Amino acid sequence: MTEYPSWPNLAAMMFDRARLWPDRNMLRFHHDGAWHGVTWGGFARAAASAARFLAAAGIVHGDRVVICALNRPEYPIAETALMALGAVPVPAYVTNTEADHAHILRDCGARAAIAGSAKLAATLRAAAGPAGLDLLVVMDDPPEDTCPWSALVADPAPPDDSAAAAAAYPPETLAALIYTSGTGGAPRGVMLPHRAILSNCRGAAALVAPLRLGAGDLYLSFLPLAHSYEHTVGQFFLPSLGVEIAYARGVEHLAADLLATRPTVLATVPRVLEAVRGRVLGQVARAAPWRQLLFRLALDAGLARLDGVPPALLARLADPLLDRLVRAQVRARFGGRIKTAMSGGARLEPEVGRFFLALGLPVMQGYGQTEAGPVISANPPGAIRIDSVGRALDGVALRLAEDGEILVRGELVMAGYWGRPEDTAAVIRDGWLHTGDIGTLDAAGYLRITDRKKDMIVLSGGENVSPARIEGMLIAEPEIAQAVVAGDGRAGLAALVVPREGHDAIGVALAITRANMRLSVTERIRRHAVVPAFTIENGLLTPSHKVRRLLVLRAHGDALG
Repeated sequence: MTEYPSWPNLAAMMFDRARLWPDRNMLRFHHDGAWHGVTWGGFARAAASAARFLAAAGIVHGDRVVICALNRPEYPIAETALMALGAVPVPAYVTNTEADHAHILRDCGARAAIAGSAKLAATLRAAAGPAGLDLLVVMDDPPEDTCPWSALVADPAPPDDSAAAAAAYPPETLAALIYTSGTGGAPRGVMLPHRAILSNCRGAAALVAPLRLGAGDLYLSFLPLAHSYEHTVGQFFLPSLGVEIAYARGVEHLAADLLATRPTVLATVPRVLEAVRGRVLGQVARAAPWRQLLFRLALDAGLARLDGVPPALLARLADPLLDRLVRAQVRARFGGRIKTAMSGGARLEPEVGRFFLALGLPVMQGYGQTEAGPVISANPPGAIRIDSVGRALDGVALRLAEDGEILVRGELVMAGYWGRPEDTAAVIRDGWLHTGDIGTLDAAGYLRITDRKKDMIVLSGGENVSPARIEGMLIAEPEIAQAVVAGDGRAGLAALVVPREGHDAIGVALAITRANMRLSVTERIRRHAVVPAFTIENGLLTPSHKVRRLLVLRAHGDALG
């Protein structure tokens, strides 16, 4: 591959790319029933204009500025503008409550905010309390007593001055303050310097080099930009390669947006893949017997290839037909052009990953955490081992502690937690980031995550059990959407289970029976209860769709007896 360039910071990178590709489409968004584009040149002019306006409004080096908006072109424009001033963007989820925003504003001391709508602005203003905000910028329908986004981007002057100023900030400058989603308590602000995110970009560029991503490729961005993965990969890394970014209208429109934009690159979470697999299997179960046979032949042939086993004679002879009638239809659900679909954020059950690989969708599983930029490892495109999270990125030192905890060192490691030196010292020791995850490494350097260190269940007989592995097996069943396994200090395991749409308690019981047949005696589910869905609204999912295990057990533990 062409050597990945070196920049002092992310703003310098974005302005440099704009000089190189001024007329190339950079961003795509949906408005008033149609898709519209933003060129690199237009992006750079808007970012420079915003930087001048914010500087005149009193934003200076080191100031923290909260950004709360859906994925849209204004988001990277605002972040690049702030970074060009040496200010610190603080991405915040649009699903945050007033209390969530109050915690972030109070914790980081932000006196300014940029909101995507009047409603979000009102929540931020209420969260700021009596002290208020010195500057509140609103993108859509700004109230009279706020600053309209249009004022920030009104200056048509070339971006040369802002680009020159941006180049002066060294890599150790703070690039963003990203608050963790808080599965185990109040969110903490992770200080990510420019060198951490740039390290991720360099390592990822080497990883995907065989895919030759660039002009003509498109990435559909639907994970929240407040999430560290989307923030790094969708906002900085892929644009740096020249990949166009299209902003999805929301999860409810994802299927239509996939067909409209036909992406070549997609980042997703296991929950989305599990849902698609469940729908596919449900449709197959209702199809005519001959269609069910074709699907089974296509799936079996693909699984045989993954295992290095020659397909049966009938499958080999029928392969062209199977590809056209079965695999192509599955790929078409994702737009038909996918070069890679990157899965992260939670454990991908191998059975789910193998399903898509067998049907021609190249799923690459990776691993990371906000404190590491966030990407630590990923599967190489040409050597996918779907039961693993791949190999460490270039520039990442990775080893296992005596108890199996994954330790990471390198430029990707955060500068620490904002205002929490004791917490920082607890997780970064002798330069090694202690991830809190337990894993194994094979001879080829492939990493497998077995559990969170603090989530391991110890049964009354002293047996250590990994709930994550069992939960993954449960939600791989087409009848189960969500599951939390419990049993610490008990004789056996129990599970709180949410049925998938269209399935009932009987289907859940049958699914658990099937899963138990693949589990050891110690790991089998002895009791279960069907409970309502875990959602962001009821507080049982984080904004990044991770299950808040302790809160789930508190909310529904009585159902297990």
